[in-house]
Amino acid sequence: MGRARVRLGYLVNRARNIRVGNLVEFARQVQKVSRAPLPVIIADMLWCSVKYDMGFRDYAVWDIRLLNARERATWMTHPKSFRITRMHNTPEGRAKLEDKRRFAREYADLLGRETVDLRDIDDVQLAAFLERHPKVLAKPLDGHGGGGITLHENVTDAAAFRAEAEAARQSIVDEFIVQHPEMSSLYPDSVNTVRLITFLTPAGDVRLLAAVLRIGNGDVIDNFASGGMYTMLDDAGVALYPGVDKNSNVYREHPVTGTAIVGFAVPRYDEVLALTEALARRTPEAPYVGWDLAITPNGPVVIEGNHNSSVFQPKPSASGVRTGLLPTYQAAVGF
Repeated sequence: MGRARVRLGYLVNRARNIRVGNLVEFARQVQKVSRAPLPVIIADMLWCSVKYDMGFRDYAVWDIRLLNARERATWMTHPKSFRITRMHNTPEGRAKLEDKRRFAREYADLLGRETVDLRDIDDVQLAAFLERHPKVLAKPLDGHGGGGITLHENVTDAAAFRAEAEAARQSIVDEFIVQHPEMSSLYPDSVNTVRLITFLTPAGDVRLLAAVLRIGNGDVIDNFASGGMYTMLDDAGVALYPGVDKNSNVYREHPVTGTAIVGFAVPRYDEVLALTEALARRTPEAPYVGWDLAITPNGPVVIEGNHNSSVFQPKPSASGVRTGLLPTYQAAVGF
């Protein structure tokens, strides 16, 4: 699909679905770092949405109001990411990653954890699974952003569990991951993960576009949309900046545990990199993927692969960094 056609389709669809309340909400968020009047911010947001293919949340989270034109032009955005997905990830590749049942089968040797589909097992097999794993997560097949996931502990009635899960349209049941103690020190009530965004070039090289540490805050999952925070990692897996959440709150330490975020080192990071490369090479049908991995005492395990990965970059007001990752994406993807 041509780039111009994808971009035009995106802009038309976005214009049809623009919500004034949403626009104002993000503009008010921008006022945390800018004293500009609300109408000025809104006008600038609309201009940037066309000039730089920039989402309203992109503008707010990455403090675009504070940047000059040259700096703004360096930011990777969600609309640009959307176009990479549409142009490079095939329907087959998207299906391979999005269908949780298929994903569990095709990547079974790499997952490092046990997962089942309720449609594939009877109650006897389910009871054995629940006995092996006192804590499990039930998920919908088509869930996004951590939505629709529930935690169950010490389940003794397999039939009742199945009925409850099916009523909630959940068919995937995952072993609850016991994370590495160092990861738990960040926030123990969710599994804190890393997302590595990769692009597999036509020559077969795996390019790492971004490495992100995601940390929970008040929920059983660490997802940004569910109140979690993120920071960027360096080549050794060390957190470079304070954590940032979707409302642009900045955390130098975790508000619950007090653990310092800047300088936190992800354990067994060399294994994380090796596993991510193996995953990327297993998925040539979808060269552009955001891989979510958790770290256990025995090594990294795979949560999922996102064929439509979100974009993560440093927040200028929190990091002091005023340039984005667009050049990194351009060098790898070739646009």
